[in-house]
Parts: sequence; C-alpha cells; structure tokens
Amino acid sequence: MSIWDTIIIGAGNAAFCAAHEAREKGASVLMLECAPEAENGGNSRYTAGAIRFAYDGVDDIRALCPDLSEDQIAITDFGTYTEEQFFDDMFRVTRYRTDPALCERLVRSSRDTMHWMRDKGIRFLPIYGRQAFKVDGRFKFWGGLTLESWGGGEGLVDAHTKIARESGVKIRYDTRAIELLTDGHAVTGVKVRHKGHIEELGAKSVVVAAGGFQASPEMRTRYLGPGWEMARVRGSRFNTGEGIKMAMDIGASTYGNWSGCHAVGWDYNAPEFGDLDVGDGFQKHSYPWGIMVNATGRRFVDEGADFRNYTYAKYGRIILNQPDQFAWQIFDSKVTHILRDEYRIKRVTKVTAPTIEALAEKLEGVDPQGFLDEIKAYNAAVDTDTPFDPNVKDGRATKGLSVPKSNWANRIDDGPFEAYQVGCGITFTFGGLRIDPDTAQVLDNGLSPIPGLFAAGELVGGVFFFNYPGGTGLINGSVFGRLAGTHAAPR
Repeated sequence: MSIWDTIIIGAGNAAFCAAHEAREKGASVLMLECAPEAENGGNSRYTAGAIRFAYDGVDDIRALCPDLSEDQIAITDFGTYTEEQFFDDMFRVTRYRTDPALCERLVRSSRDTMHWMRDKGIRFLPIYGRQAFKVDGRFKFWGGLTLESWGGGEGLVDAHTKIARESGVKIRYDTRAIELLTDGHAVTGVKVRHKGHIEELGAKSVVVAAGGFQASPEMRTRYLGPGWEMARVRGSRFNTGEGIKMAMDIGASTYGNWSGCHAVGWDYNAPEFGDLDVGDGFQKHSYPWGIMVNATGRRFVDEGADFRNYTYAKYGRIILNQPDQFAWQIFDSKVTHILRDEYRIKRVTKVTAPTIEALAEKLEGVDPQGFLDEIKAYNAAVDTDTPFDPNVKDGRATKGLSVPKSNWANRIDDGPFEAYQVGCGITFTFGGLRIDPDTAQVLDNGLSPIPGLFAAGELVGGVFFFNYPGGTGLINGSVFGRLAGTHAAPR
C-alpha cells in the first residue's frame, strides 16, 4: 500500500489551499477528486469568483491587483472594509450565532490569506459592474465585496490546478473516497473506488474538503426539511455529503446549522445541477432594483432590505416556501440597464410586455388581478422625493405597506416591462464537522482531536447560520484550507 504524507479528499478551492500549504511544508500530497477531470473543482468551478476579505484602502487593492491602471484607480472609490466591518457583517447576518473562535480566525486571517494566494499565483481583479456602479463619473464599491478571481470560478480552479501540479501535487480524478482508514486511534489513510476497483491508500494525515451535502436530495430533505428535494443545485452534482458521513462513521463531532443553507433565486427552468457552460448565469440577483411576486401576485419579501450581498443567500429559502415554489422578478425600463449580466444569457425564463396589463397575462402561474392590485398599491406607496442611488442604501422606500421596500423603491410604471421567473437554487449547506479553530483538526464526539484528520471548506460547521455575507465561502475555504494544510503536513 502506497503511503503519502497527506491525502486531501476533494479538489476545490479549500482542498487546493490545503495542498499548496502542505507542499510548502515539504509534504508529499495526493488529492482525490471523485469527479471526472472535465467537471473537476467542486462548487468552486461554478462560483462567480467573488471573495470577501478585510482591507484598509486602495493600497491593499493595488497590491493584490498590480495590473490596475492609474486611470482606473483615479475614477474608483474602493473604500475600506475593515476587520471590524467584517465582524459586524458576520455576526449580524448569522444572528450572532457564528462560532466566535472560527469567525475570528476567518476574519483575522482573511487579508494575509489573500496575499498568500496572490504570492502563489492566484490573480484577482475588481468586480466592476456587479459591485460598483458609475455615478457622476466615478465607480463606488459597496457591500464589502470588491475583488474576484480572474476567470471566475473556472479560472480559479484552473490556476489552483496548475500551481499544484507544478509544485508536485498528485491529483487523481474519477476516484471516490468511500471510507477513512484508522488503526483504532488515528486516521491512517483512505479507501477509494476507481472505475469499479477498490484500493487502500495510506497517509500520515487526511484533509477532508469534499463539500457539503447539497447535491443529495435525501440529505437535503432529512436535514433542511420537506420540500428541499425540489430545489435545484447551483453547483457540482458530486457534493453529496460523503466526506461528512465518512468522518461521522469514525466518531467525528457534528456542528453548526444543519437545517440551514445558502440558497438563492435561480432560474426556474435551470437543470437539476449546475451547468458549466452557463456557470453562475442562472442566478438572478438584481431583485433590489425591482419587486418579486408569488403565485397570488403579491410581494412577499423586502427586496431592498439591504445590499444584495447580505440578502441573496437567504431569499432562495423564502422563494421555496411560496405557493408552487416560484416567484417572478419584475422590472420596468427605468432600471433594466443596470441589471446584472446574468439577465442577458440565452437560457433564461423571461417575458416582456409593453404594458403592465399585458405583462400580467404573461406571468405563468400568477393570478393576474392579484398582480395588478399589488402593482397599484405598491406604486402608490413609493416615496418619489428621495433620489434613487444603487451605490448606497438610499432610503427610497415605500410607506404603509405590510411588506415594505426599504431602499431602491421605484414605481413600476415605465414600459416596456421585463419579468424573470425564479425558483430556489441551493449553493451549499451550513451544517458539518466540528474542528479546532487553531489547527483545523476534526474533533470527536468527546471534543478531542482525531489524530491525523483535518477538514476545511463547506463541510466545516459553525461558521454560517441562517444567512451568509456574499463572497465569504471562498475566503472561508482558503483560510481553513491553508490552516489544515499547515497542520496536516508531518512535522
């Protein structure tokens, strides 16, 4: 039986960060990817690539994006996103449930981890267009989310793969880990299946970074609740929870929000799993500039409660709970020019009409009269005296409605009109394994470290509860992947 210093289960962003760090410490590293090479990278390949981290101003951005021109810098307000702001966002959106020690590790390590990734060869660029709008000749970034990886998720995974291979990391595709091997005390390797054959691979340490259980309808229904088998999966079809179950089978402690997940508004007719040809394009995240209605024709959520970064990951669940599990997003011509690029893809469930009455008849599954009554009430409630500004929470709100709109409220009265049908798209699950925040070592049911076993990425529980600040998934995987690789490497 071959013996490796470190075996890493998974080949997404968290797994690669573990691999890079373990190799940096001198370990021999084998990565096991259950997907074929064409679908490698787990959920990381499907992401748009936005990554949240603490920074103090333009000098931090310039250091991470050396290709930025002086002209770009001159017309851009990057602002700041301090550690204190990051902490505030994490505690606010998780309703103060995020594990304090894990959260502190995440926030305090975020900036240094970004620079470490840059030094490894990962490239970043500002998210113009999705995270900054041009007002009075200047771009202003908002919502604490400023940079993304070059080429989105696909570019990130390809860059990670190139860096890993050049450093001597071995990657085996079509190789599914099915069991953790132990000697009764420590983890000693992994049993795998490759093209129908079973073999055992020895290791001095194992890092589990195989994603959550979002691609398993059975586990979604068991832990998230009835109806969740109907959700579409935004990303990889291979994230079915095996990494979590393998660790549980040897006594690993579970932790976190097992009934919670990251779920968004996703094209109603999207396929069961993510499509790499479309990537993240099935998402529909410009709802703050319009309204959403359900099958009764009524609004059901405050579309302008906060920046999209802080609401999109919880609104998928709300859409799933609507009658017949769908909603329509409604926009008029005042805002269609600022809709995100995903609204312009070919594979989109969209209707248009010159009048609101004609639109009402085209909204499949919606009560037309209920919709028209809702539009009339909504338009009458909009405060038109406050200027509309998509770069800030502008306070342009409605008055007197049972479901308010707190910002960016515009009357829906200027045709032509556009509407997009959305369902629920699940990204990743929040429940998972319990780790030591200082080492990323998996803890057992007695809360003692399991020798030789580490974890990182989506399958670590305790970081996110109820909701999630946009872009925190990638930095979470990067921080704890790097930590796992550091401590998994033999000393």
